[in-house]
Amino acid sequence: YWDLELDKSNDDGLREVLETQKKEANSQFFKFIERNYRDWLHGDEDAPTMSHTVFHRWVNPMISNGDKVFWIVIDNLRLDQWKLIKPVIEDYYVTTEEKDFYSILPTATQYARNALFSGLMPSEIQKRFPDKWIHDTEDEGKNLNEEFFMRDQLNRLGKSDVKMSYNKIVTQAAGKKLVENVANILDNELNVVVYNFVDMLSHAKTDMKVIRELADNDKAYRSLTLSWFQNSSLLELLKELREKKYKVVITTDHGTVNVDNPTKLVGDRNVNTNLRYKVGRNMSYQSKDVYEVKDPEDIYLPKPNINSLFVFAKENLFFAYPNNFNHYVKYYRNTFQHGGISLEEVIVPFAVLEPRP
Repeated sequence: YWDLELDKSNDDGLREVLETQKKEANSQFFKFIERNYRDWLHGDEDAPTMSHTVFHRWVNPMISNGDKVFWIVIDNLRLDQWKLIKPVIEDYYVTTEEKDFYSILPTATQYARNALFSGLMPSEIQKRFPDKWIHDTEDEGKNLNEEFFMRDQLNRLGKSDVKMSYNKIVTQAAGKKLVENVANILDNELNVVVYNFVDMLSHAKTDMKVIRELADNDKAYRSLTLSWFQNSSLLELLKELREKKYKVVITTDHGTVNVDNPTKLVGDRNVNTNLRYKVGRNMSYQSKDVYEVKDPEDIYLPKPNINSLFVFAKENLFFAYPNNFNHYVKYYRNTFQHGGISLEEVIVPFAVLEPRP
């Protein structure tokens, strides 16, 4: 809320106060996750709704109630970005429910989105479908089985007869095609659409100089998201669905954080490339900067090797190798990354929209 309020003001002093408070909040949040995360996965009754419990707790009851649901997953959508696009959507819809849930760790697409659709934790997916779980260091696509996982979850929930469609939108052309053909799927009880734009935007900020300059900070990043949304096929789709009186659910798989400070890590060539979490053997790192999980299966993560462990970076840190350290730091500082533990990555939006009369 205050981020968006201060975007309207040029008071740098207030902005600095807010940034200090956010830094402290993230520091406390990291300790909170470190203390509680394992227990949440082992039956703690105070556990929040998480990636793998979202569908059966919040979406499935709507289908059971006879509603036709359009479930839109905007990859990498942070709470602040949702708050910014929400007023545009509310020209056409009434937000009847708005809450948030916790992305599982790592806060990365391969883990969080597969958990979202399957209703299972990653190690459970691997055990149930060994041929469909791809480890970090393998070259194959990591999110090629989402429709399969979604149908399997429906079957486990006793809804094998539910008619559903699944679409993944990674280009504007694909988005327009979906809008043009949406009439063909309106009889389904469940339609799932994944929009990849925000994720592509965060990666483009790392790789493309022009995007780096356009999204130099969180305020600019939010502004770029709003500009995309106002001109997107997603907004066209929402307008179309409103005409058809369709209930819409908007959510995401995980958020992203603007990283600022490096923390050194040494590992062998089999360590994965993500800057916010690492999985591998024989790694050395700064223990104070990470949530260390020596037995990944304890938090339901598959391990590529018998002695693999996971480490998750806290707050706005990113892992950097001592070799070529300065070049690495200069290249990745002030980029948006995900996979670690911060409020921005973990706590993400869920909203139910009813068409405005």
